[in-house]
Amino acid sequence: MLDFYSYKLHSSMKIDDCYQLGSLGKPHGLKGFVVAFFDVDDLNDYRKLQTVWLEMPTAPGKLVAYEVEKFQPQTDNKVLFKLKGIDRIEDAEPLRNAKLWRPLAELPALADDQFYFHDVVGYLVVDEELGELGVVEAFYELPRQDVLGMRYQGQEVLIPVVDELILRADQAARRLLVKLPDGLLDVYLTPSSPNDEQESDDDEPAA
Repeated sequence: MLDFYSYKLHSSMKIDDCYQLGSLGKPHGLKGFVVAFFDVDDLNDYRKLQTVWLEMPTAPGKLVAYEVEKFQPQTDNKVLFKLKGIDRIEDAEPLRNAKLWRPLAELPALADDQFYFHDVVGYLVVDEELGELGVVEAFYELPRQDVLGMRYQGQEVLIPVVDELILRADQAARRLLVKLPDGLLDVYLTPSSPNDEQESDDDEPAA
């Protein structure tokens, strides 16, 4: 029997040099297909995908490259995926829940007025009313919502990545124009209130 590991492409690719494309689900059928879920705006940009890097649940932080043999879109974000050398359901099962990665250098080109959020790390955040606030230090892909981490008065402030708040990026000036909701900054700067009710050990019992 052909050893499917012989098809793996050895690579020194690091996660810091990649973006997460999606993840793999359960095997589909008996011939090595797996269900893949893509977290992208337009699946058509990836129809000619030739290689993906997998981060296995059993080896977090380590990427292994695989050639894409078949790519069959099912919905706007769901694909039936066939990787070269994965020819049986027994081969596909270990890939369940693996994360899919691609090199940042191979991101699809954007229009002049568009940008990728990982590109704005280091940009100065400017609110349309409050003015200059702080510098973007990180971009977090969280389960419920992506956020930008901005350093403001010594605190990290998380800005939800939504069109209503993130207005535009000035790539030449490295500035990110935002419209923060009232009270967002106060949430991170206001200390928690102490408990005003303190019980005294020497309180006299009621008569």
